[in-house]
Amino acid sequence: MRSRIVLLHATPVAMTPIHTAFNEVWPEAETVNLLDDGLSLDRAREAELSPALTERFVRLGRYAYDMQAQGILITCSAFGPAIDKLAAALPIPVLKPNEAMFHQALAQGKNIGMLATFGPAVETMTEEFNDYVKQHHSSARLTTVLVDKAIDLLKQGDAESHNRLVAERAQDLAGCDVIMLAHFSTSRAAASVRQQVSVPVLTAPHAAVQQMKARIAGKE
Repeated sequence: MRSRIVLLHATPVAMTPIHTAFNEVWPEAETVNLLDDGLSLDRAREAELSPALTERFVRLGRYAYDMQAQGILITCSAFGPAIDKLAAALPIPVLKPNEAMFHQALAQGKNIGMLATFGPAVETMTEEFNDYVKQHHSSARLTTVLVDKAIDLLKQGDAESHNRLVAERAQDLAGCDVIMLAHFSTSRAAASVRQQVSVPVLTAPHAAVQQMKARIAGKE
C-alpha cells in the first residue's frame, strides 16, 4: 500500500516545487494536496501569528489527518508555532518545510545565508533556525536577504522575473558558506542563483521529501 502524504499548502506557488521533489525523490508516495491560500493572505496582514490563525491552521491539519494521512508536510514557512502545535496534537509525522534544509546547511558551514521572498516568514524562520542551532550546539549564524516584489511576480505567473530578482540578490550573500532558498516557491530560482555564486545553494523541497521518506520508513 502506498504511503499517503498530505501536502498542506498556504499558497499555490509552493505546489509545483514539492510535486517535482516527490517525483524525483519518492514517486511511490501518494500525495494529496490541501490548499487554503487565504492562510498566506491573512498571515501577511498580521505582524505576528495570531492565536485565531494558529487555530485555523491546526484545524486544517486535523482535517488532513482525517484523510488517513500517514504524514503531513507543510509547504509554507510562515506558520512555525502553528506547525509545532499541530505536530504535538497528532500521532503521525508533521514536518516543517525547512528543518531538513537547516540540517544540510549546518553540515556545510557556520556562516549561513538565506534568500527570502515572503516577509512574514522571515521572523518565524529565523526563530526556527536559531532554535535548531541551539539544539545542535552550533555557533552558526544566519544572514537573510529579503527580495522585494519577487513573490508578487511569481503569483502573477512571471516565474522568469521572480528567478531573476532572486538571483540578482545572491551576490549579497556570496561570502557565506552556503545559501538557503527560504521557501518552497523560491526553489524554482535555484539554477539562476547558482549561476551567480560559487557557494552551495540549498532548496527546501527535496530535503523535506527525503526527511519524510526516512520518517515513514522508520515507522514501517
